[in-house]
Amino acid sequence: MLSAELGLLVSAFVSATLAPGGSEVLLGYLVQSTPGAWLSLVIIATIGNTLGSLTSYFLGRLGRRAKSPEALLEGKHPWLVPRVQRFGPWSLLLAWLPLIGDAIPLLAGWFRFGVLSSSLLIFIGKFFRYLVIALTMLGIINQL
Repeated sequence: MLSAELGLLVSAFVSATLAPGGSEVLLGYLVQSTPGAWLSLVIIATIGNTLGSLTSYFLGRLGRRAKSPEALLEGKHPWLVPRVQRFGPWSLLLAWLPLIGDAIPLLAGWFRFGVLSSSLLIFIGKFFRYLVIALTMLGIINQL
């Protein structure tokens, strides 16, 4: 099981960086295979995904010296910059979203949001995403 957990950690990390990944599918498979370990699998996926988002966060901090926030996004989602600026670190609760989720930590780094609060908010948002996936795979959400 250790290799499966390591694979999940790596998959979740890669999924949160600018490269696409399939950590949700892997988590679903592992939860179905070992339902008794669902909570530890959710936590492992959350940690990996949070670390991947923090990589984007630190790239944003480094990019601050060379590029505007719009240039960091390479022209994609220009509407996102004022929203992240307006909602501040709270916008990081949405770092799990497809398409724009990778950009939010990048902008948070550029805006120099606090590292600890950013880490915590990213972790919370991603934890709930993985929790929903795990509970769905266990059939618990379907019963509600």
